[in-house]
Amino acid sequence: MSFFKNIFGKTEEKGPTTGEAIQKLRETEDMLIKKQEFLEKKIDQEITVAKANGTKNKRAAIQALKRKKRYEKQLQQIDGTLSTIEMQREALEGANTNTAVLTTMKNAADALKAAHKHMDVNQVHDMMDDIAEQQDVAKEISEAISNPVAFGQDVDEDELEKELEALEQEELDKDLLKLSTPGGELPEIPSTAPKERPKEKPSTKERSVEDEIKELEAWAS
Repeated sequence: MSFFKNIFGKTEEKGPTTGEAIQKLRETEDMLIKKQEFLEKKIDQEITVAKANGTKNKRAAIQALKRKKRYEKQLQQIDGTLSTIEMQREALEGANTNTAVLTTMKNAADALKAAHKHMDVNQVHDMMDDIAEQQDVAKEISEAISNPVAFGQDVDEDELEKELEALEQEELDKDLLKLSTPGGELPEIPSTAPKERPKEKPSTKERSVEDEIKELEAWAS
């Protein structure tokens, strides 16, 4: 089996995705942080031992300080490793974000291309021209419907103006006639003869005039 693998080449295994790699790095970070906390506690313990044996057991105190140094060195190494992992994780997260953004932009571009697939600029211009033409037709139809001439009402406006002037002149004449008499009204013809004041005996000529007036009044009544 290994012979054929050497001839045809080893099949490449599929690597982890960006998300999987980020998750692994986070898990490693958590593990190293816990290791840091453990080492810090050990360092504190060794310091306590060294202080307790500083005067009573010098050898034990020195051994405690040596262990403390080793723990501090391990802690320093973990700090460097955490910095490297953090930078790598941030780079992967940035790449993952860029990939997601590019994928979204590509999908949007494909959707836009598909939307314009059956569109042509010349067809759009022709369609807009048709719309403008139909709007003009609709406007002309509306104007034709609202125009009274369309209903056969053909009237000479000059003739109407002359008729209006005649009516105004007639009203003006009536107003002038009212102003020419006191009170604005014509005097009424009396139905009975006015009472005569006592006068001197009229002459023969005056008597004949009075007789004629009386005859006219009698005829009018």
